[in-house]
Amino acid sequence: MGIILKKMETDEEIKGKAYVHWKSWHEAYVGIVSQEYLDKLTLEKCEKMAFSWPDNTIVAKENGNVIGFVCYGDRGEEAPDVGEIFALYVLADYYGKGVGRKLMDVGLEQIKHFSQVRLWVLKENRRAIRFYEKCGFQPDGSEMTSPNISATEIRMTLKR
Repeated sequence: MGIILKKMETDEEIKGKAYVHWKSWHEAYVGIVSQEYLDKLTLEKCEKMAFSWPDNTIVAKENGNVIGFVCYGDRGEEAPDVGEIFALYVLADYYGKGVGRKLMDVGLEQIKHFSQVRLWVLKENRRAIRFYEKCGFQPDGSEMTSPNISATEIRMTLKR
């Protein structure tokens, strides 16, 4: 597998990120989030989001196609000493092939200077929770429910 990880830079890569975002939600979240929300989550909406927030994104590419991405950063004044993995998605065809772990490692490297690192994950997404636990994250007891997707998220903190 000739997978390349790189900073997202081109319009083609931004569109690739949008596709992975859209496809991943439709692959992984059926039965976890509101079907109504999934039905309204179009590729066009994902492209709009991707072009709105192109910074702090690393893409994984194979044969020129984006197959996964990680977004990272900070919460600004809300929590100035906390870095966050905002999103990590990989196409289902690449599950279990190490792509997610490589993306996580690169994302964590970008925010290693923060005293704490967190992420939010859907409470019912057992596969993702197991993956994050393997990467060193543990649930810290915080939860929030999003009415938009009719689902609860849990916060996980990196144990160092």
